[in-house]
This record gives sequence, C-alpha cells and structure tokens, in this order.
Amino acid sequence: MREKKIDQRWPSNASAFSTADHHTSVEIEEESLPNYHPNKYYPVRLGEVLNNRYQILAKLGYGVTSTVWFGRDLYDSNYVALKVYVTGQETNHELKIYERINSVSTAHPGKRFIRKLLNHFPIQGPHGRHTCLVHEPLGISSGELMQWIPGQAMTLEDLKPCIRQLLVILDFLRSEANVIHTDLQLKNPLLPAPDQQTLSSFEEAAVRTPSARKVLHDRTIYTSSRFPPSNGIPLLSDFGEARFGDEEHDEDIMPNVHRAPEVILKMKWDSKVDIWNIAMVAWDIVCPRTLFDGRNSDGIFDDRVHLAELVALLGPPPPEFRQKSKVSSVFWDESGNWTQSVPLPDTNLECLAAKIRGNDKQGFLRWLRTALQWNPADRPTALELLYDEWMMKGLNLRSSKPVKERDN
Repeated sequence: MREKKIDQRWPSNASAFSTADHHTSVEIEEESLPNYHPNKYYPVRLGEVLNNRYQILAKLGYGVTSTVWFGRDLYDSNYVALKVYVTGQETNHELKIYERINSVSTAHPGKRFIRKLLNHFPIQGPHGRHTCLVHEPLGISSGELMQWIPGQAMTLEDLKPCIRQLLVILDFLRSEANVIHTDLQLKNPLLPAPDQQTLSSFEEAAVRTPSARKVLHDRTIYTSSRFPPSNGIPLLSDFGEARFGDEEHDEDIMPNVHRAPEVILKMKWDSKVDIWNIAMVAWDIVCPRTLFDGRNSDGIFDDRVHLAELVALLGPPPPEFRQKSKVSSVFWDESGNWTQSVPLPDTNLECLAAKIRGNDKQGFLRWLRTALQWNPADRPTALELLYDEWMMKGLNLRSSKPVKERDN
C-alpha cells in the first residue's frame, strides 16, 4: 500500500493526554503471558504518533505475538486499530494472508465480511524492527458479547445469522482466496464498530482518564480499555494463524478444545478443519460450556481424555480414517476398540444440549453432527452447511442473495 507523505510537523491536531499518575505493581497484561520477553514488544506509549500519522489513544488487547491499540489517523481524522507485532516477524505471515485476500477481485459477499487491512508499516524499536498492521476499527468480540447475555448463551434463532455470515466467509476463503483460517473461536469474530459519536466519546474518556499502567524503567505496560458495545453481525478478524490452502499442512493448530480429530492425531489437514471449527463456534454461542473439555483428573489437558470424549459423542472413528494416522494405534486396536485406561464418558449430545434454548433443537444437533465427522472428507462444505434445511429455516429467501454453489 502506498503511504502518503505527511509533514513531520503534522501532529498539531494530536490529543494531549492527561499526566495523571496511575500505577500498579502487579504483573499485568502481556507480562502475565508464559514465556514473556519484554524486549520483543515495542514499548508503545499513549499519545505516541506512529509513522508520523497514527496517534495511540487506548490499548485494546494483547497476545503472544502482538499488542492492539485504538488510534486516530491524523491525516483524515478517521479512527483505526493498530496491531503492533513483536520483533522477529519482519516477514509478517498475517500480512501475506491479507495480501492474498486483497488480491482477489470478486463480487463474493464473503470478502466484505472480513476485517479490512488499511495500511502497514515498519517500526524501529529499541530492540529491533516491528511490523504494524492498520485495520478498520471494529467493536467487541463475540466472546465479550456473550458475557453481556443472560446465561452467557444465545438462542438457536439468534445463532443462525452469525453462523450464516461465517459460512459465507469460509466459502470465500476456500473457493476464492484458498486460505484456511484455522483459528475460529469467539474472540475472533468482532462486532461492527460503534457509531462515530460513541468512538469520539471513547477517545475523550481515554485522553481525560488514561488507563491504569505499570511504569518501568524502559517501558509502560498499560491495561486494556473496555471498548463500547455495538450491534450487528460480526466480521471475521485475526488471520495470524491462517494458512494457505495450496500448501501441505500437518502442524499443530487450533485451541486445544477446538482441535479437529486429524490435528489431534497428527495427520495432514486441509480446509475442512474450518468446518469442524464452525461447529465448535456454533456450540459455544448457544451453550456456556465448551462441547469438549479434555482435562484429566489433575486439570491438565490430555489428548486421551479429548479423544475419549469424541468417541462418546461421535462413535468410534471409521477404519479408513484411523489407518491414515501413525499414532492411532496408541488409542485403538486393529478392530477399532478403545485401548486407553481413560474411560469413555457416559454421555451424548442430547444430554449436553439439555439447556440450549430455542426451537428445533433436534434440527440443530443434526446439523452439528453433519459437521462433526471424524473423516474430513465426510464433512460438508461451507455452502452445504449454509443451505442445510435447519440453517435456512426462518430465512426470508426473497430478500436474500444466495451464493452460487461451487465445485468442492
């Protein structure tokens, strides 16, 4: 992307931050992460102007690979979100994924529902070079939204619009961009941004009363601000773990409880991991507990426990699937019998779904089972899940513009 040159004196319209003293001595934010290395993080300061253009207004979040900030583009006064990566990622993977997505010229509606990358630039920090991605600002995550809902779960009727949109996005990613997201979970779909007046009020509050912080000799660690809620169907964000579909993959991906069987069993995997994940997300939206737990009696995540739960809910894996894994013999004998000392749970989907609210729960569980297949080849495409009878029920087809079916 071409960067417009801005006079070095430009930030005359930058906000002046309060110098009020807000300190804390406890470990906060990125400091609390395992294997935290402070020198890998760029020491962002509230009020700082990056690339002589983007003023930092508030911290929005943090992770192992980056911190995320709310800012204002001093060139056109628009609000932005800035993702500042740790050092050591000069060849930024997420940027490559976005470049692939942006290179696709298409009328496919799925592309519109992906968070936009507006710009990117390097930052030279005291301990190395950082990549900064500039995104359109969006609202809170679906996971944060769930905290506001009574019972922390939506009804089946409220679930459908969210999942329909995610399925349209997945169809675009697979059929047009050849990208696999691999990390669908409630923290990644983000609601549309609040209106401009709300964002302006958020900026004023951030400038007037900056967030609590921990001041160290070489940096300040800020606490993340609570972004104002908004309405609408979420857009998909965070492609940091995405992969290109035209390459072979067998690496470990996905959050533990969301991992597809082929990932657990160290097999090659493809875009069908996203189909497994969409079912996990759907369950997490309508039920406050995850479908799989995977923890042993010591509270440690254990593949044996996870696979035992899969067998209890889905039945044993088909022989042709087991034979593709070099480690399946650790869990099953040649006849497909479970060989581990971990017992198979005495439960089923109907039992776990007892408190799910909404009409046609059996239709939802049938839809879920369609996606949760041991063998990736047996899972439907995103469009097949979208056009499922249960998912389409209640949709006003006269006002919708369905995506054309594509070859698998």
